[in-house]
Amino acid sequence: MTAIKHALQRDIFTPNDERLLSIVNVCKAGKKKKNCFLCATVTTERPVQVKVVKVKKSDKGDFYKRQIAWALRDLAVVDAKDAVKENPEFDLHFEKIYKWVASSTAEKNAFISCIWKLNQRYLRKKIDFVNVSSQLLEELPKVTEESVPSGENQSVTGGDEEAVDEYQELNAREEQDIEILMEGCECAISNAEAFAEKLSRELQVLDGANIQSIMASEKQVNILMQLLDEALKEVDQIELKLSSYEEMLQSVKEQMDQISESNHLIHLSNTNNVKLLSEIEFLVNHMDLAKGHIKALQEGDLASSRGIEACTNAADALLQCINVALRPGHDMLLAVKQQQQRFSDLREHFARRLASHLNNVFVQQGHDQSSTLAQHSIELTLPNHHPFHRDLLRYAKLMEWLKSTDYGKYEGLTKNYMDYLSRLYEREIKDFFEVAKIKMAGTTKESKKFATLPRKESAVKQETESLHGSSGKLTGSTSSLNKLSVQSSGNRRSQSSSLLDMGNMSASDLDVADRTKFDKIFEQVLSELEPLCLAEQDFISKFFKLQQHQNMSASMTEAEDVDGSSLSRQHSSGSLVPVSSEKDMIRQMMIKIFRCIEPELNNLIALGDKIDSFNSLYMLVKMSHHVWTAQNVDPASFLSTTLGNVLVTVKRNFDKCISNQIRQMEEVKISKKSKVGILPFVAEFEEFAGLAESIFKNAERRGDLDKAYTKLIRGVFINVEKVAHESQKTPRDVVMMENFHHIFATLSRLKISCLEAEKKEAKQKYTDHLQSYVIYSLGQPLEKLNHFFEGVEARVAQGVREEEVSYQLAFNKQELRKVIKEYPGKEVKKGLDNLYKKVDKHLCEEENLLQVVWHSMQDEFIRQYKHFEGLIARCYPGSGVTMEFTIQDILDYCSSIAQSH
Repeated sequence: MTAIKHALQRDIFTPNDERLLSIVNVCKAGKKKKNCFLCATVTTERPVQVKVVKVKKSDKGDFYKRQIAWALRDLAVVDAKDAVKENPEFDLHFEKIYKWVASSTAEKNAFISCIWKLNQRYLRKKIDFVNVSSQLLEELPKVTEESVPSGENQSVTGGDEEAVDEYQELNAREEQDIEILMEGCECAISNAEAFAEKLSRELQVLDGANIQSIMASEKQVNILMQLLDEALKEVDQIELKLSSYEEMLQSVKEQMDQISESNHLIHLSNTNNVKLLSEIEFLVNHMDLAKGHIKALQEGDLASSRGIEACTNAADALLQCINVALRPGHDMLLAVKQQQQRFSDLREHFARRLASHLNNVFVQQGHDQSSTLAQHSIELTLPNHHPFHRDLLRYAKLMEWLKSTDYGKYEGLTKNYMDYLSRLYEREIKDFFEVAKIKMAGTTKESKKFATLPRKESAVKQETESLHGSSGKLTGSTSSLNKLSVQSSGNRRSQSSSLLDMGNMSASDLDVADRTKFDKIFEQVLSELEPLCLAEQDFISKFFKLQQHQNMSASMTEAEDVDGSSLSRQHSSGSLVPVSSEKDMIRQMMIKIFRCIEPELNNLIALGDKIDSFNSLYMLVKMSHHVWTAQNVDPASFLSTTLGNVLVTVKRNFDKCISNQIRQMEEVKISKKSKVGILPFVAEFEEFAGLAESIFKNAERRGDLDKAYTKLIRGVFINVEKVAHESQKTPRDVVMMENFHHIFATLSRLKISCLEAEKKEAKQKYTDHLQSYVIYSLGQPLEKLNHFFEGVEARVAQGVREEEVSYQLAFNKQELRKVIKEYPGKEVKKGLDNLYKKVDKHLCEEENLLQVVWHSMQDEFIRQYKHFEGLIARCYPGSGVTMEFTIQDILDYCSSIAQSH
């Protein structure tokens, strides 16, 4: 290391007027071992600059080069990593942190020590040394004198000694004294030993003089010692006085401590008295129940409004006293325990009185309401429970109090109310439905008498009876719907009257009246049930304090809400009733009270369906409307759920009605001896569609009807074709033509949007089969002529030229004249007359298609005539052969035949 240091000083630092003070061999931490040297240097010129220089060996040669230099004043921190253990790693914090690993710990310590000295001398302790041993900083390492050559290298050695010993510059006086001393000793320079001996002799002389001077001052020393003894005595006296003063102050301190403790006890007593008074006032104010309240709870009248109000106020006051939030320790006081026991006894006593009284009220309501059943049994109305609800709602706050204080009795009251009311409602609802069934079936004397009246008087009397029976509760929309149904049914009956037997006219009219009557009765039943259920549900929620619209996810809490109803209740067993179950509790109570509604409605629906399967249309519309209304109010309510279940039954009956009609279509059998005409299921579809359109106008479940239409019309189409194929008396084309014409006319009149495609299909089938029938029928009056020209067209089709056809033996001019002579005008007219009669026999009177078919035959006959004329002109040119009748003759024949029939 010495040789390297010498080489660095000579080659790098001496040319730059710098002295090398310390050197350490290092490499960067965490990387490949590329060694370099960190050097601590100072400049030889003033002002002195201190630097840390990184020197690296050149890759190209065996010499060193200066790589980077940092000013020592830029060094912020020197981190030695560990102050206890030997660790060669250290960090230098310049503008960034440089991590180094020294070749040995001794070199690292020597370098850090040199940096510390330079910092002390030139920078006045600006650098922080971290994890550096304090011994390393206090005990400077000794720099060994190394024998170096003279000349340049002596400056390095001198620099090391100067680095070890503090350098101090001589002032002017010291320089002058040294110069005088050296001038007096000429041998100082030439003979250092002689100079040193001279200085030693002079020093001895001075030491002797000093000793003599000390011995001469012994007397003064003795005097000084006497003065010191006197001073010590004075100090002892002062200490004695201070001790006495301290004892006096100690007694005063004890007295002051006693006074302070006494004042503290007085203050503490006053504070305790104030707190005690506050606690007593709190207990008196919050746990004292007025005598009037106690009397009301023990003897208050629960039958009068004034007594109920007094009991309600007393119960609220008692509840406040019971629920008062006692402070810690209050429950251990005997008076508090006695008062709490008294409150508990009062609560138990009043809860028993209240529960007993309300049970009696429930029982009395059952007896009072039963007496009113007789007057409602003849009318289609349900008894009004509003007076009973109004009387009971006076106890609503007491029920809330009972719910929060004694849930067991509250639960018992709830069960008793459901038991009594379910029996009462069951009697009322069953009697109500019995009246409805009687009115539907028409088995009463009044309905029998009504059935024997003329049709118009019967309809008027029936409408009057239904309106009176409903007590004016039918809605305007229902009445208008019923009128529209009667009108539409009447129109439908008048249009299809030709299809029905004349002897059944009165029965058909009664059919319409019965359906209208059923519609009104069913609407009246639903209109009576709906307000009854809603009123009872509203009463239950108010009387039993159950939240109808409480959020199901509300958390349980024992605090009271704005209305004073507790959000969680204490069971008698100690469990809590969460708010989330209160909505379900209302539904369960309604299900138990009105358990007979759903089966009774299903029985009524079954009766209506049995009377007339078309009644399912009325029921589907009415029930859908009421379900939609109920769901808008509360989708999860008892009424909405019950009506929804019944609606499913109605929808099944409706689907069953549609399936039955399709099955009846498939089972239709036609007579082999009579003409077919309009098929029964086609007429029934017209009747169904007319009735359905009047009923489902503006209905909520129009989609169900559209699906039914699609099923029915496809069944009608399939079975019309099936019957047409099976028909023997009537030609297939006539059956198809007449029935599809009837279907097209029905769909055009009713304008059913979902059957537009079927309407176009029916028209196309009607047109196709009309044309087919006309062409087939016209082949018979001019049969030979038709065969002749068919043979001509066949020869042309085989490749014979039209002008050469006349040369064929079977189709020459003579044969043509012979065939034409067989059909003079008189013969043609006779053939057309026979054709008219035959067509008249094929067609039915209901559709009135004879003139339409006859006009189509006339047009087709004229078309054939023109076709024959064209063939004669092309195949027999210049022959002068013409038909023995003209187009005008055809028109005259057809017109006269039509008028004669």
